[in-house]
Amino acid sequence: MSGLPTALLLSREENLYAAAVAQAGYFTAKQALDAGYRQSLHSYHAHTGRWTRVGPGLYRLPTLPLTPEDQYVRLSLWSRNQSDQPQGVFGFETALTIHDLSDLMPARLHMIVAPNFRKKPPPGLILHTAVLPASDLQQRTAYQVTTPLRTLLDIAGSPTSPEHLHSGLSEALERGLIRRRRLEERLLDPSTPPQARKRLLVALEAL
Repeated sequence: MSGLPTALLLSREENLYAAAVAQAGYFTAKQALDAGYRQSLHSYHAHTGRWTRVGPGLYRLPTLPLTPEDQYVRLSLWSRNQSDQPQGVFGFETALTIHDLSDLMPARLHMIVAPNFRKKPPPGLILHTAVLPASDLQQRTAYQVTTPLRTLLDIAGSPTSPEHLHSGLSEALERGLIRRRRLEERLLDPSTPPQARKRLLVALEAL
């Protein structure tokens, strides 16, 4: 149909497959272009069922199985800017879940974005604004999450119950995800919100 040599078609499919596999089956329109699929073919592939359209300029290969990280990758790609770079970082209760520091099963996901982020969140996603230093970020396969230390600081400054804060802190210390000395240093930092400092000091004394 396209008139392209078979070898080029295979290379195009392989390039797209490699991008999708690295992102839980998802890929963007730009990644499809980079793989060799012309813009005019995107609607065709979605219409025929070879691709599943999941949002503006966002697709999924239906042949790839869903993974436990599906929702995180999809929403990370949703947060991408015009340069196709994801902007959102998962935090708060969602980061607790990702780090396996809580048995909370929140109905909504929490993502941190820069103050100038302008996209309207889809249903089930809560956006928080903050400027996150690189030291507070942890890279997963195809999305970013706040580090356990930053997560606990954010949780301590939120309405999350003391029980979940205490259990998350205890688990993080026991598993070596954070070090008590580093946490105490962070609590002395003037940039740490007073409420977070107070709640974490109480939690530390209770351990």
